[in-house]
Amino acid sequence: MWKRVLLYGALLAAGTLLLEWLDYQRLVRSRTGDIYGFVIGAGFLALGIWLGARVFARPPVQAFDGNPEAVATLGISARELEVLGEILAGRSNQEIADRLGVSLNTVKTHVARLLDKLGAKRRGDAVARARELGIVR
Repeated sequence: MWKRVLLYGALLAAGTLLLEWLDYQRLVRSRTGDIYGFVIGAGFLALGIWLGARVFARPPVQAFDGNPEAVATLGISARELEVLGEILAGRSNQEIADRLGVSLNTVKTHVARLLDKLGAKRRGDAVARARELGIVR
């Protein structure tokens, strides 16, 4: 009995496949221009996406080392570099102290040493000088 059910199912599937294939042939013959237009449009869409990704892709980010030679020559410590980064971000001495977990007087000391080492009179001058030397971006 199962063989007969499977045979009938296979025959019905083959008949359905044949009818769908004939319907597809009729569709292809009656809508050839539409199908070609769709294929060409899809091709141009894929080409546009590919070209757009190539043209507008961001260049790879290059690693920034912070010019360790200049840092070593000036004798800037790692903590002073952290303070310089916070100054670059535009934070006040109190904000820097809170972020780094040190006292306000410690931050003032680091800022004074940075100004001295960079030969600057103000915080903005120190940032500009650090950018000139390639210590920060």
